[in-house]
This record gives sequence, C-alpha cells and structure tokens, in this order.
Amino acid sequence: MSVAPVTSWWWIRHAPTHEEAFVGWRDVPANLSDKAALARLRAALPAEALLASSDLSRAKATADAIAAPGHARLPPARALREFDFGAWDGLGFAAVSARDPALSRAFWERPGDIAAPGGESWNDVAARVSAWVDAQNRAAPRHVIAVAHFGVILTQLQRTLGVAPAEVLAYRIAPLSLTRLDWDGQGWKVRMINHVA
Repeated sequence: MSVAPVTSWWWIRHAPTHEEAFVGWRDVPANLSDKAALARLRAALPAEALLASSDLSRAKATADAIAAPGHARLPPARALREFDFGAWDGLGFAAVSARDPALSRAFWERPGDIAAPGGESWNDVAARVSAWVDAQNRAAPRHVIAVAHFGVILTQLQRTLGVAPAEVLAYRIAPLSLTRLDWDGQGWKVRMINHVA
C-alpha cells in the first residue's frame, strides 16, 4: 500500500512588533533583534522548501531573516495578510471595547461573519487564505514555509481541526513560533502548534 504524498505547511508567525494595539493591514516593522531565536527557527525548518510570506513588511522581513539557500522564495502574497481590522486598527482593546462594546464582544465570542467597521470577518479571512493555500496544494507535494500573522495561522488551524472559529482563539501563537499542518491530498493533520525552537 503506497503512502499518499504530503505537502507540509510550516506556518511561522512574524517576529514581534512594538505595538500594543490592533495591527492588521497597518504596515509596522518587526523587531528582528533576537538573532539567536531566528537562527534556532531557521535550523528547525526543512532545508529545501518554498518560502512564502504576506506582503506586509513585518512578515517579509521575518522571511528574509530565516531564509536559507535551499528556500525558493515565492512573491509576497496579499492573501496572507492579517485581518483587516478597519476602524479598530491602531486602537487598544480597551479603546475598541469603549468604541463598539457589543460589536467587539461579538467579534471575539462569535467569530464568523462579524467584522470590525470597515474590516474583515473571520469568514472573509479564512476564505482568502484557504484559497491561496489550496492553490499551492494543487502543485507537486513539498514543504511550504509561510511567514504570516496570528489570525491567518488560526484560520488554517481551525480548518485542520474542524472546529468552530471561537475554539481556536484559545490557542497561543507566539511571535516566531512554528505551527506545522500537513495535507495528504484528502485531509489535514496537525503536527505541531506554537512550537518555539
């Protein structure tokens, strides 16, 4: 019996920022000063892989910092951007709660079609990210390293686990952490979540 070929997705959350507010499409830089953490992460990744990132600078710069000679770089992908938080981008949690108390509570407690004013819902983000991932999966099986964002990674973890979006919001996805999800052509399997090298 032959084993189905697997495409392994090595999801990495970008390096930390200095922000203490909602950061969606606002383009803020990553703090890449922890060279030892970047080196450990690079060593934990496959030597030969496609390397993708969102088109936001914090993800692109993190991808540059962990790139190895055997990593074939894909063009930065707008599809891998963080949630567009619309009017909430740049505000802290307390300010968002004061501005839109009922909406902000529903956004976290019942994610799905609920969106920030002028922003995206969970379902919007899951659809755009999944479409991009599915397009990559239709190519030959291989390793894909994808440097993206907290919300992006959670949408793919939710899809893999087959649970409601609210359930995956309990997972921690730390900066520079590694979450590996495998696709065998029929279904998804979780290999690791929030691993810090």
